[in-house]
Amino acid sequence: MEYHLKTPLKKEDIEKLSAGDIVYLSGEILTARDEAHARILEMGEKKEELPFSMEGAVIYHCGPLMKQTENGWKVVSAGPTTSGRMSKMTPPFLKAHQVRAIIGKGGMKDVADALKNRSVYLAYTGGCAALAAELIKEVKAVHWLDLGMPEAVWVLRVEEFGPLIVGIDTKGKDIFAEIREKAQKQLEKQG
Repeated sequence: MEYHLKTPLKKEDIEKLSAGDIVYLSGEILTARDEAHARILEMGEKKEELPFSMEGAVIYHCGPLMKQTENGWKVVSAGPTTSGRMSKMTPPFLKAHQVRAIIGKGGMKDVADALKNRSVYLAYTGGCAALAAELIKEVKAVHWLDLGMPEAVWVLRVEEFGPLIVGIDTKGKDIFAEIREKAQKQLEKQG
């Protein structure tokens, strides 16, 4: 199935998605990589308020390349980064915040249980940085530039951002784990 969704996402929006479905997003998404995840978790432990809303949020594992202009920021390149690096931080991250979708590349190990009934993982093809930049219509804000351009949290307005493939759904179906398992069985047959 193919879905065109608007952010912020509601639980009902993601509950209808199944692994393998195609999704296009319009609205606001936030970029966050390792350092941003760590700061978000740290601020939560200290009971500090975040400078952006995580309610129904879509987090994009991306370290964009931006160019500052007279009118703000322009996206030069914004492809997905490998999500596996954030796997360990994802369960506490999702427990603390109402993030409804994570966009990234390559899947995430051992997070299907944390995503269950809470969020989905949307895979974006690696190498699509220029296409992604075209689908980002506006840089609405940037937070934590002290972390560096790729690690800062960028608030982006997107239109028909995708195609994104549901890699892990709210029911726990993980196409990445299934592929890893099939590959392992094939290797065992050959070995």
